[in-house]
Amino acid sequence: MKFGPVTPEEGLGGVTVHAIRQGGLVLKKGTVIGPAEVAALKQADVKEIVVARLDKGDVSEDEAAASIARAVAGEGVMVERAFTGRANLFAAEAGVLMVDRDAVTRINRVDEAVTFATLPEFKAVVPGEMIATVKIIPFGIEATLRDKAVAAVAGRRMSVAPFKIKRVGVVSTLLPGLAPKVIEKTLHVTAERLEPAGARIIAERRVPHDEKALAPAIEELLALGAELVLVFGASAIADRRDVIPAAIEQVGGAVEHFGMPVDPGNLMLIGRVGEKAVLGAPGCARSPKENGFDWVLTRLLADLPVTRDDVTAMGVGGLLMEIVTRPQPRVAEAEKDAKNVAAIVLAAGRSTRMGGPNKLLAELNGKALVRIVAEQALASKASSVIVVTGHQSAEVQAALRGLDVKFVHNPRFAEGLATSVKTGIGAVPDSASGAVVCLGDMPLIDAMLIDRLIQAFAPERGSLIAVPIAGGRRGNPVLWSRRFFPELMALEGDVGARHLIAQNMEAVTEVEVEGHSAFLDIDTPDMLTAARKDGLQLVSSS
Repeated sequence: MKFGPVTPEEGLGGVTVHAIRQGGLVLKKGTVIGPAEVAALKQADVKEIVVARLDKGDVSEDEAAASIARAVAGEGVMVERAFTGRANLFAAEAGVLMVDRDAVTRINRVDEAVTFATLPEFKAVVPGEMIATVKIIPFGIEATLRDKAVAAVAGRRMSVAPFKIKRVGVVSTLLPGLAPKVIEKTLHVTAERLEPAGARIIAERRVPHDEKALAPAIEELLALGAELVLVFGASAIADRRDVIPAAIEQVGGAVEHFGMPVDPGNLMLIGRVGEKAVLGAPGCARSPKENGFDWVLTRLLADLPVTRDDVTAMGVGGLLMEIVTRPQPRVAEAEKDAKNVAAIVLAAGRSTRMGGPNKLLAELNGKALVRIVAEQALASKASSVIVVTGHQSAEVQAALRGLDVKFVHNPRFAEGLATSVKTGIGAVPDSASGAVVCLGDMPLIDAMLIDRLIQAFAPERGSLIAVPIAGGRRGNPVLWSRRFFPELMALEGDVGARHLIAQNMEAVTEVEVEGHSAFLDIDTPDMLTAARKDGLQLVSSS
């Protein structure tokens, strides 16, 4: 290919290498110079242009890109018309991307002028998703290079293996302390995982965490037509002789592999009963975040084999980044003392539902609501107590006179709850490993409840959020590990952080409570009147 500066007349038939802008003339890069372009260049007084011109035996960038893309496209792959030296490939159907790494490397090593890039192998793709691109760097290449790139495919075309498994059975094992809400959440997350593959849960069973109960449940789901069975254990699989693998063997199946070099997802178990796969899911599979379970499930839904060799080859790239339960350097020092937890009392609100008076200053049994909460926080094992003020800041501080608390003012309190949460989190001492966020209008929050949350908080075991629960309903206060401080500092509007709990269930420990201590807040005049009338006891039953 010829390349270099020429006069407009000499450039006839060539392609502009650079965009040309002079006076009112604009010629885009890649424009073929014809008689009209020569005339326009001369009229604009352009003396010299840089063009590329194909030699005999060369092919254009678009022709070369299209030829290589067509050669590499296999079943389930569509090729877009080449343009500016690029030919994109797209998935024609939902499935798993199959790529031959060696073939991709061979194509890229033909010449620096030829490049071929793909999505990761075994990635789940949807119809119309771009899965690869061929890009020719210069405006043209020798036809022999194009032919070498096509030959480098060597029949190892990329393809999309369509999803075939559509009927899935789920078994959840039960142990005391496993809340039904956790199982419901797991089913919801699993259904969402299956949906892109067109698969669905045809039946689910809940049985005690015992192989004698689990085995018949697996058999029943297979008899109902399940093509794949997922088992979510109440306790993680610890050994090949544990409950889930023992149940698979009890029904005549076999354990093909236990464990995988993907984190999270280490405790994955792959078994088989006849021709049907049975997966012992790791605990992280209850979360919607990507983990090793996804890597195996995706392939099985496409009816692809997942062998021991396949699993043991997953180590490179297997250290996934979004793992909130993995120790992180920035918080490791603070978490050496996991029980060093600060308490934050939110007392900045305008009490709009009270119709005027500040509810935090309203009295019960002779004490302002906010003082009741602050005193209980001080009586707990919290290492320090921070009070966030805003509306009627001076009056709130006066109501807390004499208490050993740190006041921080939120000047943006009128913008909503999130600003107060951020103000409080920003004031937590560097030495604290977490913070328990209390609402100043909840008079039944006592020191005992706060202490139970602190006791449940165990970063070294992956317990990074502690929340009270009663009857499947989550209440307040909530204890947050320092690892979530960046997310809490990013909150906006008049909302709390409940969505963070839902997104990080693998890090949540639920503390069972009785009564209304974790739910009763005084929001309206009627609620205040009722509390006074009933002689509300400022001692919870937590």
